[in-house]
Amino acid sequence: MPRVRPPRKRPVPQDLPFLKDRIEPGVRVLFVGINPGVRSALTGHHFAGFSNRFWKLLFESGLVPERVGYEDDDRLPQWGLGITNLIPRPTPGVGDLKPAEYLAGRAGLERKIRRYKPRIVVLIGVSLARALLPSAGRGPLEAGLHQEALAGVPVFVLPNPSGRNAHFSYAQMLDAFTALRRYLTERS
Repeated sequence: MPRVRPPRKRPVPQDLPFLKDRIEPGVRVLFVGINPGVRSALTGHHFAGFSNRFWKLLFESGLVPERVGYEDDDRLPQWGLGITNLIPRPTPGVGDLKPAEYLAGRAGLERKIRRYKPRIVVLIGVSLARALLPSAGRGPLEAGLHQEALAGVPVFVLPNPSGRNAHFSYAQMLDAFTALRRYLTERS
């Protein structure tokens, strides 16, 4: 019987740069990711993973008026959108994060929300919502508007657009992003 080798893990640089927030005064929507991946840290842009569909979903849902890619993340403020992460430290996966980082991240996020006063905070991913919303519990968690607020601002949950997310189809992700656009349109 041939010997099966475990898959090789790529070495992860120890000192990956942190990503710059893309938030300006007047932001209407603040997108919040859990933390940057390695590729995002290396490129200096949010949601830069090869299989990440965030940018495609933004356009196809009508949240932005033109096709954009990760290298356009600095343009988000021109549409009243901002983007940040709960935890700034880049990692290969969320399993590498420490509980203390979640606590510190929440405090930092609430400071940003109070400073920039977005109309809505959009949590990208069910795992992030479970970490920040006590009512989320362990049961099924729906995408969409939630009863809880963060720093007094309403919260909307979107599925994680990573290609590794097997819990939501692309159509379900697009429905959730489109629901966010409808919510924003109704409130403007």
